[in-house]
Amino acid sequence: MELKVRLTFPIIADMETNLFFNDFQQADVKEQVNKLLKRKAPKSIWREYLEVILIAMTAAILLRLFVVSAYRVDSASMEDALYEGDYIFVNKLAYSYGQPAVGDIIIFKFPLNPTRDYIKRIIALPGQTIEVVDKIVYVDNQLAEIFPNVKHNDPKILAAQLSVRDNFGPMVVPEGHYFVMGDNRDDSQDSRFWGFLPRENIRGKALFVYWSWQPDESAPKAAFPYIQTPFEYGFYFLTNFPSSTRWERLFTIL
Repeated sequence: MELKVRLTFPIIADMETNLFFNDFQQADVKEQVNKLLKRKAPKSIWREYLEVILIAMTAAILLRLFVVSAYRVDSASMEDALYEGDYIFVNKLAYSYGQPAVGDIIIFKFPLNPTRDYIKRIIALPGQTIEVVDKIVYVDNQLAEIFPNVKHNDPKILAAQLSVRDNFGPMVVPEGHYFVMGDNRDDSQDSRFWGFLPRENIRGKALFVYWSWQPDESAPKAAFPYIQTPFEYGFYFLTNFPSSTRWERLFTIL
C-alpha cells in the first residue's frame, strides 16, 4: 500500500502540471487573439484626408448657422465706415447674452421686406427721445454722439414739410425697438423714413471687414445661356485681383 502511494503521487503531480500549462497556454492564446481583434487596420491616406475635410466642413457649417455669417455691402448708405464691395463678418451671438448699444453697426431684416438684409448704426435705444433738427441729431434733448465716419454730402437742408431726411421728430423710441441711421446721412434709407427697428429683426453685430473689392462696371455680367460666365468671372478675378482689392480695407474693425 505504501508503494502504491509513492508510485501514484508523481503521476498526479505531472497531470496537475500539464493541466496548469495547458490552461496557461490557452489563456495566452486568447490574449493574443484579443489583441489581434482589437488591432485596427491602418487608415489609408485618402481616408484620413476625407475625415479631415468632413470635420472642417461640419465645423464651417455649424459656425455659419449659429456663430458668424459673411455679408457683402451693396450700398453706399454706411460710407465712410463701410463701402460698397466690402465683405464683413457678423457675430450672430452678439446679443444672445447682451443688449444692443448705441454705436453698434448691425445687420437686420428690413421691416418692410424681411427677405432683405440692411446694415445701419444704432442711434437711439428703447425709451429714448430722438430728434433731427437741420441735420443735427439729438437724443433725449442732448446732442447725440457724433461718430467719426458720419458725413453729409448735400449742403441743402430740406424742410420737414418736404422730407424727414434733415428734420425729424421728436419721437420716443418704443420698447423693444431701436432707431437706426446710415453714416452717409444724406443718402440712407433708415428709421427716419420707414420707422423704428424691432428687436427681433436684428441678425447680429458687424465685426470687421475681411475683404474688399472695388466695384467695376466693366465686370462680367451673368447672361443666358450662362455657359461662358464662370470662365469669364474666373479670368476677370485672376487678372484684376491685385488692382481691384482694396488692401487698406482688410481687417478694418467696425
